Amino acid sequence: MTTPRPRAHTVGCVNETAQNPHGVRTEARLIRGGLATVRADLFSGAFAFRPLPPLPADHRVIRRIPKRMQPYGKWLPHALIVLVAAFLMLLGTAADNYSYLYGSRPSTELFVIGLFAAVPVLLTLSRPVAAFWLSLALTLVGSVGFLSSWEDAFPWSVAGFLAHLVVMTQVALRSRPRVALEMWLITLFFGVAALMITGATPAAVAAMTVLSGFSLAAAASLHGWTSARQEVAVKTAEVVAQEEDTLAERSKRTRLEERTNIARELHDVVAHHMSVVAIQAEAAPYRVENPPPELEQAFATIRENAVAALTELRRVLGVVRAEDYAAPDAPQPTLAELDGLLANVREAGLTVEKTVTGALRELPPGVELSAYRIVQEALSNTLRHAPGASAKVEVAYVLGGLGLRIVNGPPTGLIKTSPGAGHGITGMRERVTMLGGAMTAGESADGGYEVSVFLPVEQAPHEETGTGEGA
Repeated sequence: MTTPRPRAHTVGCVNETAQNPHGVRTEARLIRGGLATVRADLFSGAFAFRPLPPLPADHRVIRRIPKRMQPYGKWLPHALIVLVAAFLMLLGTAADNYSYLYGSRPSTELFVIGLFAAVPVLLTLSRPVAAFWLSLALTLVGSVGFLSSWEDAFPWSVAGFLAHLVVMTQVALRSRPRVALEMWLITLFFGVAALMITGATPAAVAAMTVLSGFSLAAAASLHGWTSARQEVAVKTAEVVAQEEDTLAERSKRTRLEERTNIARELHDVVAHHMSVVAIQAEAAPYRVENPPPELEQAFATIRENAVAALTELRRVLGVVRAEDYAAPDAPQPTLAELDGLLANVREAGLTVEKTVTGALRELPPGVELSAYRIVQEALSNTLRHAPGASAKVEVAYVLGGLGLRIVNGPPTGLIKTSPGAGHGITGMRERVTMLGGAMTAGESADGGYEVSVFLPVEQAPHEETGTGEGA
């Protein structure tokens, strides 16, 4: 019989990964995420065409240059980059003036030094990320090849050092802030690798690290500030556009509501008169003793046409009524009831005078109703917007139409004026436009407000005459 072996007693021999597997996985996930971000920012689409945008026409820099040069001012950033590239080319090739930097070198090598510095800067005009990689690649080629004997700022030449700073700044100005951090880390890694492998100058690597950090931080801050301003401008434009759309929609809705009200009132007026025509046509034959058949047939035809017109009118215009709209029991008001309107506003505290000129005559119901509503709305506006002011109402029966003038003085009361919604003037204009008339409304010379309206009326062959009156 075999005896089971005792288990080995382990103390403190547990693998750290087994103790905390989630922490290791989290770190690995973070590293993979960081590498994916760098790949998306600096590798994927590195050679994509991203031209440097011109300055907007309203940019503050363009506003400060002479007007005749302003059409070309939008290309100032492009011209500045070209000038920087030319300067770096000159810095790398001018051996006579900068021999203390490069020592005694062949002109061909100096030309290559300047070319290596200028090309990446020019490439930032169209492909900024590609210019960053090209700057590093040319620095590597120069340091491994013919520039290895130069020890002042190895692995960069003086021109290449400045060019790399310019390239990284350009990329940071046109990219997200994290791209600036990624470029700084890559440049730092490149400098440390050159320092460890090829014996680069520590001062050059340290200078590149510090100066690039400051320049990239400033560029990222400027880019963030510019982006924030653009976002604010875009949001402001959206808010303004939305407010304009809201005002336009509100004005459109007001016009539609006013037209609906006018259609209702016209329906009531026309329906009332057509009903009267139908009733009188039906009753007329009974008022004549032994009427001839032709007369009875004529009245019957008139009644049938009136009833048919009334039915069609109700079918067409009745659709504008709301479900809860109750038709008025009495006919719509006319100018004959203007005195009652003036009495009501006088009871409300408004001092108003009425003047009627011309030969009084009966006008079409639509003109009478619209004229009454216009005077009513104008006086209501006076009560709302000019407390304490007096008003005058002038009604002029002229040849070919009706003239109205409602004018009030400036507000003199202590009551705060109401701002109003601006719908009253719109409603008046709708009524005037419907009748083919003309209307003007605006401030008067004494600080008050004046509304002048002319409503055209076809002249009847026989008009009832009257005398003007004042009240």
